[in-house]
Amino acid sequence: MDFGLKNKRALVSASSGGIGEAIATSLAREGATVIVNGRGAESVKAAQARIAEQVPDASLEGLVADLGSAEGCKTACRQLHTGSVDILVNNLGVYEPIDFFDTTDDHWQRMIDVNVMSGVRLSRHFLKGMLEKNQGRVVFVSSESGLNPAPEMAHYSATKTMQISVSRNLAELTKGTNVTVNAVLPGPVNTQGVGDFIAALFPDLSRDEAHAKFMRENRPTSLIQRLSLPEEVADFICFIASSRASAVNGAALKVDGGMIRSVV
Repeated sequence: MDFGLKNKRALVSASSGGIGEAIATSLAREGATVIVNGRGAESVKAAQARIAEQVPDASLEGLVADLGSAEGCKTACRQLHTGSVDILVNNLGVYEPIDFFDTTDDHWQRMIDVNVMSGVRLSRHFLKGMLEKNQGRVVFVSSESGLNPAPEMAHYSATKTMQISVSRNLAELTKGTNVTVNAVLPGPVNTQGVGDFIAALFPDLSRDEAHAKFMRENRPTSLIQRLSLPEEVADFICFIASSRASAVNGAALKVDGGMIRSVV
């Protein structure tokens, strides 16, 4: 199936590793020119090299900027004019397990700045150009925690709910156009960071056993009963960013392995 991504230009925030790098790889494989983003030049170059190894004919650009800050977003907007991006994937996000009563205003503000405001700032810049061209895709990478309570990190969960709301509100601005805005809600994904974190919870077990125990005890409603692979989430986002998904707009799309027990 041709996703119609050739000659499209995509910006994936926080794509120098993890889910973001997998998304960038998937888009590059489909022929899009991908702007790989990270906070440091070395991490961006390393990610580009890894992507090029998997996709030898990949068309890649680099954007060195901390998009979790207002200044970093200004840097991106200065380097990339409003109409220069056809696909924006707001992937940047951080998480932090911490007891609610131990969270400070600073904990909450940082989570909002990185997880919510990065996508707001970038969308404010690039969505306008998409509407003017009458063509484009914006995807917010939210989480199943946006619908499922996560009391061990309430501030994270709240920002993921906010992303779903922002996404739907922006979708309303696209009515009657060929632009779409959607949110994708992954469950736990086996990135290096998440995998290490879960393994550390059960130091007496092997990595695979620790992951299985975590899913069994901490995410018992999961139907696949395993961590998702970054590539599984990335390929779905690649589809949502494609011309084949033109009728999907304003949606909160679950890629959570059946964790959320809901028929809608």
